[in-house]
Amino acid sequence: MTPSPLRLLIADDHAVVRAGLRALLEGEPDLDVIAEAGDPGEAVRLTESLAPDVVLMDLRFESTGRGGIGDGVEAVRALTVRAPEVPVVMLTSYSGRADVVRALEAGARGYVLKAGPPEDLFRAVRGAAAGGMGLAPGIVGDLVGQVAAPIPELTEREREVVRLMADGNSSRAIAGSLYLSEATIKTHLVRIYRKLGVDNRAAAVSEAVRRGLLELT
Repeated sequence: MTPSPLRLLIADDHAVVRAGLRALLEGEPDLDVIAEAGDPGEAVRLTESLAPDVVLMDLRFESTGRGGIGDGVEAVRALTVRAPEVPVVMLTSYSGRADVVRALEAGARGYVLKAGPPEDLFRAVRGAAAGGMGLAPGIVGDLVGQVAAPIPELTEREREVVRLMADGNSSRAIAGSLYLSEATIKTHLVRIYRKLGVDNRAAAVSEAVRRGLLELT
């Protein structure tokens, strides 16, 4: 039996952008856009009611959404409380370090640039839906080397786990790649979170690359 397509919600304040994204995404047989939102508040409301598999969220909006939600990062924060099971991938034109880190620390499961190749977007969407996360290669490279206070070093195995998470792999996929049990991977995640002072996968990858603990390309 063919699996059902992933159900996506697009949140962007430009109708032309939303139309273009819909056409691009629905050109993939496993992706289906079920709704569009023109402001961040509407995106939160529709996500709560429709429970899509993945939300594609713009970073900045011209108008504030209902509930005083002013931008995509605030919408991500709201969704981590109201619909924590729905992963959010940021799709934006802004690639500054501060924007990327802020989005990932809020709980975004990916960060992709609108100017990037479609394959980056597809990979991020599928990775987020599978429980992983996806960062555009240029985003990862830009974050590496940011100066921060020293923290406990990750072991080589822990670095491998975070590197595979950054590529959008789920815990099961990471276990298969490293020939370990899924339970062992979960144990590694607990240790990684503790060392990095975070509590989720997106924040772990963000913190690791921000502090230069990973040599990613």
